[in-house]
Amino acid sequence: MQDDIVTNTELKIATFNLFNYLAPPNAYYDFEKIYTAQQWARKQRWIIDYLTHHQPDIIGFQEVFSIDSLKELVGGQGYNYFAVVDTPEVIDDFIYKRPVVAIASKYPIIEVAAVEHDSDLAIELGLSSDFTFSRKVLRATLTLPHIGNTDCYVVHFKSKRPSIEVDEHNKELTPEKNIIEILKANVAGGWGSTIQRGSEATLLMIQMIARREATKQPMVLMGDFNNELSDGVLSHLLTSTLRFAPAFDAKTYLVKYCLNDSWDLYKKAELNRINAVNLNSTDTPDNDHSDCIVKSTENVNVEAQLIRKPTHYYGASSSVLDYILLSCEFDTGYDDSFFELSGYHTYDRHLINPEYERDDLTTDHGVVLVTLKLRS
Repeated sequence: MQDDIVTNTELKIATFNLFNYLAPPNAYYDFEKIYTAQQWARKQRWIIDYLTHHQPDIIGFQEVFSIDSLKELVGGQGYNYFAVVDTPEVIDDFIYKRPVVAIASKYPIIEVAAVEHDSDLAIELGLSSDFTFSRKVLRATLTLPHIGNTDCYVVHFKSKRPSIEVDEHNKELTPEKNIIEILKANVAGGWGSTIQRGSEATLLMIQMIARREATKQPMVLMGDFNNELSDGVLSHLLTSTLRFAPAFDAKTYLVKYCLNDSWDLYKKAELNRINAVNLNSTDTPDNDHSDCIVKSTENVNVEAQLIRKPTHYYGASSSVLDYILLSCEFDTGYDDSFFELSGYHTYDRHLINPEYERDDLTTDHGVVLVTLKLRS
């Protein structure tokens, strides 16, 4: 057992939106939306091909309807640990809606729970007393090599679909009045979805901080955020500064409770590796000040080349909706960190260069995979 632990110096984590993962003869959302046996086989095969080729150790799944089918599929690929905290809703015996999230792991899952938000805080924030997450948030505690028990959270935050629905073909209204009603529903309903999504992230983060304080365990947050982190709605997930707090205390303790975007950690690690190579180079004398300019230019060029791929396309627009956030144990800027980001990969061939026979029944999201390497 000890020898196995020593050799496990690399850890791969993925977030994977499966897009209507439902085995026939059941239907998703509408009685006509049913995979044929051949279509389902192709979808299953595509997932297996991804797992076989990329070999993630831990996977957070979204849009899971067929829980048992997924558990069997990943079990056949070496994922002996699998968990969910909810079940989808079924109407009319075979029509499914409200898919759930799941986690699969090659390492032991020792505890699983659905995250419960602070109801009093929700009311204080102006939310209703019956506020709930649009999809239950899964927290699984995994025992990982070198780092020990780690809390992994899998989310699928509220979509941008307006929360207010109207009849888009109301024949009792004039064409102009119909458009006005749709416009009002989109404006108000879109904001309603934004409030829900931002509130979910806020209440989850509060629970993650409390859990971290109680257990001291590392944290991983992964999933389909249905929002870019940079636009303000979810940016508080990356809070790293505090107003009106003692500067020394904030610097000392805050890092332990903050999350980092794995992409940012990857970029930082790449620049650090380049700096290390440059510093070890003997081609240029130490007193050659032009070397500093060259190094700086090289860093700028590398940073410019590190372009994050979108994970979702809608018409002519694209965005990053799928994220993996990590606590300080995975940040080389933290003295006591265990791992560093050595790879960041967005699998998007099925989105940008699809082949019908291979990719027609895959997913509308890219699959994000991060590779973590044990620090030497």
